[in-house]
Amino acid sequence: MDMKSNFRNGLLMAGTMLAVCTTFAQAHQEAAAGAPDASPLAGKVRAANSRFLDVNAATAEGYAPVPCASGITGGAMGIHYVNGGYLKDDKIDIARPEAVMYEPMADGTLKLVAVEYITSKGPASLEGQLFNFNSAPNRYGLGEFYELHVWAWKGNPTGTFADMNPKVSCEHAMAPSQ
Repeated sequence: MDMKSNFRNGLLMAGTMLAVCTTFAQAHQEAAAGAPDASPLAGKVRAANSRFLDVNAATAEGYAPVPCASGITGGAMGIHYVNGGYLKDDKIDIARPEAVMYEPMADGTLKLVAVEYITSKGPASLEGQLFNFNSAPNRYGLGEFYELHVWAWKGNPTGTFADMNPKVSCEHAMAPSQ
């Protein structure tokens, strides 16, 4: 081979490697954006609350379901299982979320997707992550409160701490009379 051919082959190889690296980098960024692992807090929440993968653990700990919550512009939060005792005590404890959120699946099962921390005392934060403020009156019939959703089990393209998740649906929630 002459020098010109070696140079062309080298350029071709470098171009190919650049294209491969760019593709891998883009795939990694896209996966990280929707992955629950994108936040260190989500990882801590998952470690502290994975017992709720089985909804029976939530009911055994005093959580009770409220109807599936959907957003008016799409997406949903899912079915909240709320612990009234934790809701009243105003304490923020990573291992004792006030609500555990499940997405109803087509086969009738519930899939853990997130937890929610709620307090009336604020401004509130958990591990440096600020809570959202909800004024009164509100759709929940509660006084003013602060809340933080943590999508620790299902990636949320709108953010790990966003209220609604466009990847969650209430489509398979049973009506209250069922």
